[in-house]
Amino acid sequence: MTSFMDAINPVTRIGAVLLLATPLLVSVDVVSAAVALTATILLAPLAGMPWLQLIRRSWPILAAAPISGLSMALYGRPEGTEYANFLFAHITDNSLQLALAIMVRVLAIGLPVVVLTARVDTTDFGDGLAQVLRFPARFVIGAVAGVRLLGLFRRDWASLGRARRARGVADTSRIRHAATMSFSLLVVALRRGTKLATAMEARGFGAPGLRTWGRTSTIGWRDAVVLIIAALISTAAIAVAVYAGTFRFLGA
Repeated sequence: MTSFMDAINPVTRIGAVLLLATPLLVSVDVVSAAVALTATILLAPLAGMPWLQLIRRSWPILAAAPISGLSMALYGRPEGTEYANFLFAHITDNSLQLALAIMVRVLAIGLPVVVLTARVDTTDFGDGLAQVLRFPARFVIGAVAGVRLLGLFRRDWASLGRARRARGVADTSRIRHAATMSFSLLVVALRRGTKLATAMEARGFGAPGLRTWGRTSTIGWRDAVVLIIAALISTAAIAVAVYAGTFRFLGA
């Protein structure tokens, strides 16, 4: 299923994430985060991310939000009425308000990342970095090649496990098993990276001078619309919080 976001340059998506997240990182209040979160949820289907799919993809963020809120409720700055305390933990009016604000803020920052980075092709992203942002071609190509190899880690882990069982090597402890497997995986990754770097160097990927690209990466009016919408959402979130009198800088 195609959507409006499928024609958006990956670099634009990252820029939209920064426009949405940066204002929320310098403030800590429920209202601004709630406005940004509501806008993200409402616009997710228009960006090709149905709500059910958004929930499935966002489960790590949904799990992290209560944890961050709990830590803030216990160890946030104690102000106002104190409801309970234990050693360094103090549950007060201010800590509970901060806990709620942090929980909503984690969702408001994390969910746009899920929506905007869905179905981003690594090669397209590399083309955008090199042609739009003018990053060094050598760095971009190496990074794209490295990211492409990340998908092999799970297969290598399974292959190493089968090889160890075939040789009769069995670890009695899960910690020892994880340590030995991780070291073996590191060795395999270093060897593959060395071979890949040599092969790419032999094919001229590291040659000096201006290189050409197989696909052209451009930005157009659609990209401008996405950036404008992201800026409007973040601006509206802060403006509503200021108007409601709940806006507060982080650490204030």
